[in-house]
Amino acid sequence: MNLHDPQLLILLGAIFGLLIIASLIGYVLSLRSMSLPQQATVANLNARIRAWWLMCIVFMAALSTGLIDAVILFGLISLLALREFVTLTPTRRADHEPLLWSFFVILPLQYVLVNMRWYGMFAIMIPVYGFLFLPARAAIAGDTRDFLERTAKTQWGIMVCVYCVSYAPALLMLDIDGYAGQNAKLLLFLVVVVQLSDVLQYVFGKLFGKHKIVPKLSPNKTVEGFVGGVLGASAIGMAMCWMTPFSVWAAGAIALLIALAGFAGGLCMSAIKRDSGIKDFGALIEGHGGVLDRIDSLCFAAPIFFHVVHYYYM
Repeated sequence: MNLHDPQLLILLGAIFGLLIIASLIGYVLSLRSMSLPQQATVANLNARIRAWWLMCIVFMAALSTGLIDAVILFGLISLLALREFVTLTPTRRADHEPLLWSFFVILPLQYVLVNMRWYGMFAIMIPVYGFLFLPARAAIAGDTRDFLERTAKTQWGIMVCVYCVSYAPALLMLDIDGYAGQNAKLLLFLVVVVQLSDVLQYVFGKLFGKHKIVPKLSPNKTVEGFVGGVLGASAIGMAMCWMTPFSVWAAGAIALLIALAGFAGGLCMSAIKRDSGIKDFGALIEGHGGVLDRIDSLCFAAPIFFHVVHYYYM
């Protein structure tokens, strides 16, 4: 990422400007006298803002040093996310070998392929070779109890936490005419739109939410929050067209698509958590839960965004 790029400086200024404003609002709210539940809400808000500061700084530092550092960053994110996913998944002794292969062979190999810019292989390595290898390795152990269910959980973990997430740094390898050396902006576009969609859905839901979408699955997701968040993120995507190879309307349509994909990702991950009887995948990120809680929407949006750009702009 070229930090001398005026467009990037504007975007970074906007991001950190929003964080400064949010920090000031959080600080002012913390000074007001309020009930204990309100204090807890403000404390949670300030914890989330502090976590956003840390995540933005780490993200910008990794992007500023090029593809390999972005690959390392997202590789670590995949590692932590897969660990959280597996922790929630009951395993038997026969699953240990497939999991070792998942963590120490398939995960690093996927990111090596991304770093090699080998699109033809990284796009099929996990959904084809990993999909076939993991159940075969589990079958060798000879434990047939709940075999299909156990294997499916391992495959789901590696697909969501590794394969889908790896499409985020893969955006840096796209060779788009007239856009050389600027791909970091595509990654920023994806992350900003998807994460702001989550934030706006939360805000609109708190302000106007009355009609729950799936009450048994996610009581906090409302129709009002969904509409406000998705449309707000789409409008922000349109406003960010100047830093992408997209036209205004194309930027809006793509932002709408990845915001919808992100919503679907959050819903599916909520279903997994609900089925497992937990609130969060982990507690690593203060105020947010686990790594997988923070990237659940990105998991679904990243591969769709990559393939849309790859298909229409290359």
